[in-house]
Amino acid sequence: MPDNPIARDTASLDMASIARTLSRYRDPSLPRSLLEIAITVLPLIGLWAAMWALLHVSYALTFLLAIPAAGLLVRLFLIQHDCSHGAFFKTRWLNDWVGRVLGIFTLTPYDYWKRTHSIHHASSGNLDRRGIGDIETLTVSEYLSRGWRGRLAYRIYRNPVVMLGVGPAYQFLLAHRAPLGLMRAGWRPWISTMATNAGILAIGGLMAWLIGIGPFLIVHLPITILAASIGVWLFYVQHQFEGTVWERDDAWKHGEAAFHGSSHYDLPLVLRWFTANIGVHHIHHLNSRIPYYRLGEVLRNHPDLPGVRRLTLWKSLGCIRLALWDEAAHRLVSFGDLRQTRCG
Repeated sequence: MPDNPIARDTASLDMASIARTLSRYRDPSLPRSLLEIAITVLPLIGLWAAMWALLHVSYALTFLLAIPAAGLLVRLFLIQHDCSHGAFFKTRWLNDWVGRVLGIFTLTPYDYWKRTHSIHHASSGNLDRRGIGDIETLTVSEYLSRGWRGRLAYRIYRNPVVMLGVGPAYQFLLAHRAPLGLMRAGWRPWISTMATNAGILAIGGLMAWLIGIGPFLIVHLPITILAASIGVWLFYVQHQFEGTVWERDDAWKHGEAAFHGSSHYDLPLVLRWFTANIGVHHIHHLNSRIPYYRLGEVLRNHPDLPGVRRLTLWKSLGCIRLALWDEAAHRLVSFGDLRQTRCG
C-alpha cells in the first residue's frame, strides 16, 4: 500500500505532503456545481416569496422564515467563496462571472473581496501581516500599550453585540459599498464595488417598485442582517479558538498556520449543509481549490483528519470570550484571563 501522509500522527505531518495528497480532490463536477446552485437559489426564492405573502397574515411567521432564508443566503455566499478560489467550476471565467452575479445578492463585490480574501489565505496566523480580510486581534502587549480610550474602543469592538450584531450589518450593508483597504490599489477594486452597487440598486429598485419599498425592506433586511451575523460568526470560530496557531513572520509557515490555525467546526448535518462544509476549514486552508461538496469525501477517506482542531457547536460558544493573543503563552486569552494574570 502506498504511503499516505495523512494517516500518520498529525502533530508531525509534512504539510506539503498532505497538500499534494489533497490535490486529487480538486476537480469540480459541472452537473454537481449547477445542482448546488439550483438547490440553494430556488428554495431561497421560494422562502422570500412566502415571507412576502405572509406579511399581511403574520409578522411572526414572516420573521421565522427569515432564519432558513438567511441560511440559504449564507450558502449562496459560500458558493461565491468557492468561485473566488477557482474551485466551483473548471474554467476561471465561469467562476468569476458566477461569483460576480452572486455578489449582487450577497452584497459582496466579488473581485474586491476575492483579492482581500486571497490576502487572508496568504497571511492567516501571521502576527506581522494582520489587518486585511480578518477580524482585528491584538496581542496582549499591544492592548496594554494603548491608552484607556484605545483599550475601551477595542473592548467595544470585541463585544459580542458589536462583533456579531452591529459589525456584520455595517460590513455588508455599508463597508462593502467601497473598496476599503484597497482604496489606492488601482481601478479594479473600484470597478468591482461600483458595478456590484449598480446591480444592487437595479434589482433592489425593481423589487421595491414591484411590491413597495416598505415590504421589500421588511422581508429582505432581516434575511441580510441575520446572514451577515452568521457569516461573521463562522469566520470568527474558524480561526479564533482554543489551540489555534499564530506566529511572527520569521517563525510563520503557511502549511502549519493553515492546517493547525484553522478549526474543524464539526456542525450537525443540517447546519453543515447550510454552511456548505465551510467548517472543514483546516482542509480548506490547506487546499482552497477543493469544492466544498468534496470536503466530506476528504474526511471520509482520511479518518485521522476529522479530529484535528475539532470544534463542536457547544464548545464553539466558549470562543466568544477569546480576544487577545498572548505571545508568551502562545494562546488566545480573554480579558478576564489577562486581569487574573496581572493580579496574580
